[in-house]
Amino acid sequence: MAESPPLKPANPHQVHDESEPLLPRHEADAPPAKPRRSVLEISIYVALGVAAAVFLGYFIKGWIDEGDFHFDVGKALKKALGGGLSGAAAMVIQVLTLMPLRTIMNYQYRYGSSMTEAMGTLYTDGGFVRYYQGLSAALIQGPLSRFGDTFANEGIRSLLDSNPYLKNMWSLAKTVFASLAAAAFRMILTPVDTVKTTLQTQGKEGMQILRNRIKMYGISTLWYGAFATAAATFAGHYPWFGTQDFLDGTLPVADTEFQKLCRRAFIGFCASITSDTVSNSLRVVKTYRQVNETKIGYFAAAREVIATDGLIGLFGRGLKTRILANGLQGLMFNVLWKFFQDLWNKQT
Repeated sequence: MAESPPLKPANPHQVHDESEPLLPRHEADAPPAKPRRSVLEISIYVALGVAAAVFLGYFIKGWIDEGDFHFDVGKALKKALGGGLSGAAAMVIQVLTLMPLRTIMNYQYRYGSSMTEAMGTLYTDGGFVRYYQGLSAALIQGPLSRFGDTFANEGIRSLLDSNPYLKNMWSLAKTVFASLAAAAFRMILTPVDTVKTTLQTQGKEGMQILRNRIKMYGISTLWYGAFATAAATFAGHYPWFGTQDFLDGTLPVADTEFQKLCRRAFIGFCASITSDTVSNSLRVVKTYRQVNETKIGYFAAAREVIATDGLIGLFGRGLKTRILANGLQGLMFNVLWKFFQDLWNKQT
């Protein structure tokens, strides 16, 4: 049997480019086009950058004109360490007691259901243990986060107070620097928060979702939501500690131990309500982006939430649960934090 001659191309003068695939690329194989940033998004970033530059320029100019650069770093570190360790110890107790409420809240952030519906769905999915899905990650992330929050607040305020010029700065302005430091620290902890939040919202399948995302998009997927985490941390940290510092310096000093306990509980509860109302929409977007099965941007995540539940969903998802959880958490945290701080001060 004679061999058939090789097939010739329709155009014999056409040479195949080795860099091109032999088979045509299907549309499904093409990499997704990177969405362009909208004018509004760019304008927001530019406005924030200009505002930050003006604030820093004004602050640095006044500081240089004063000419006093003395800081008591040792005293500031001691106070920061006491505040940080006290905050971490208080947070361990909070995680163990209040985690079911946090799991329900994060589930609402992702799916937008009511508190009772979320409770029922989670319980059906795995019983009471389902509320503690992600506990190991929470016991790492929670205390470390609170350590950073309280370390930053106590340390930076003490550092600023040790300088003759900066100690006269408005109290809420000092809290800005503490909040920026806390936000930067939370960005470092984003992978732990991603694991915890994904397990809380997705259950046992959460780790597989994360593995698939890492295979598709790389290890950087663990930092999805890092900037939203920083923004939400700042938006939550600043009003919380701003309210706490303001009320602590304004309310009458307690005389008895019971009055001291009630005063601290009231301050913590008020600080939490203020913080939650301000930062809730950012946390909704952060959670949606962190636990989504595919890659999604911040503005796209916000649009998805608005398309499902409207603006009420963006600003109100999980807010009732958050106020309940964080009201109890703020009340408990302020009492425990100050208690452990008093112990630290007595021992040192």
